[in-house]
Amino acid sequence: MEANPPGTPLVVTADERLLDELLRLGAAAGVTPEVAPDPVAGLSGWASAPLVLVGDDVAAALAELRPPRRDGVHVVSWGGFPDEAMRTALALGAENVAELPQSGEWVIEQLTDLGDGRRRRAVTVGVVAGSGGAGASVLAAAMGQVAGHVGPAALVDLDPLGPGLDRVLGMEDRPGVRWDELCQTTGRLGAAALRESLPRRDGLGVLTWYAGRRGVLQPFAVREVLSAAQRGHDVVVVDLPRWRDAIAEEVVARCDRVAVVARPTVAGLAAAARVAAGLPDGRVGLVLRGSGLDERDVARVAELPVWSRMNDQRGLLESMELGLGPLRSRRTPLARTARGLLAPVAGAGAA
Repeated sequence: MEANPPGTPLVVTADERLLDELLRLGAAAGVTPEVAPDPVAGLSGWASAPLVLVGDDVAAALAELRPPRRDGVHVVSWGGFPDEAMRTALALGAENVAELPQSGEWVIEQLTDLGDGRRRRAVTVGVVAGSGGAGASVLAAAMGQVAGHVGPAALVDLDPLGPGLDRVLGMEDRPGVRWDELCQTTGRLGAAALRESLPRRDGLGVLTWYAGRRGVLQPFAVREVLSAAQRGHDVVVVDLPRWRDAIAEEVVARCDRVAVVARPTVAGLAAAARVAAGLPDGRVGLVLRGSGLDERDVARVAELPVWSRMNDQRGLLESMELGLGPLRSRRTPLARTARGLLAPVAGAGAA
């Protein structure tokens, strides 16, 4: 079997009933998948396919062949899963298991999302304040603006007590969905549907709450939104709350790096160390705002790597009051910091 043409999903199964259903769902999504009738044939297209659907009838045999780990692998079955299905899916490195016909709509959405040619999960960066007034929401908005100038980017507000990122960016009057609607819905959320429904400007879509309403989050909605955002954008920036609950823990686990914004004072750094406690080692660092303690004292108080230092920016409030967002110019300290934080994982430093 030849390698898949670019953008063609791969189906690996010998179950004719399952294959017929997957081909029907593919037709509904306007996609014709490549079909491998056995695990060995599936290996040749494994790396090149943007999405791989593995039938439970061949999943265990394919796992024994130890194909390379990759994103976008799903195990599917018709009419139920055997008890060992989850164990097999984990051995394959699959993202989940899906049972047909119940999950037919979800499969269609996965196949439809391939239409824009995206083949990898978006780089995801979390930003959290080490203490009140540190400026984490402003930095998150600036990072979103930088990423949006390079390619499709999403800015996700998970802090119900924050200022509202659409207001930080001057986008509060732009039409589009907010958390208020998304937390009232159920079911799978398509990447293209989310991307097109968010308030957008200059390549950046933002998700927050309507002004004046108490922010509420539902775990299922956050999970669906983050998954759809990662499939439909190049970069996702998440403004995290300072407190840690089950929702925040799950989102942090899906971030490539987390920036903790703090003032370089003993009090500011001590608070930042508490916020950072339990965050994944190697993926968390400090962004220091303003002048204060030197590197040695910072390390002694916070025991975290310093990713960036930035001075307070003149004209920042004026820029936001004019509706321009925090980045009125790409040459400001805030712009340089935002580019520097994104460059190691997203290559956005060229913006």
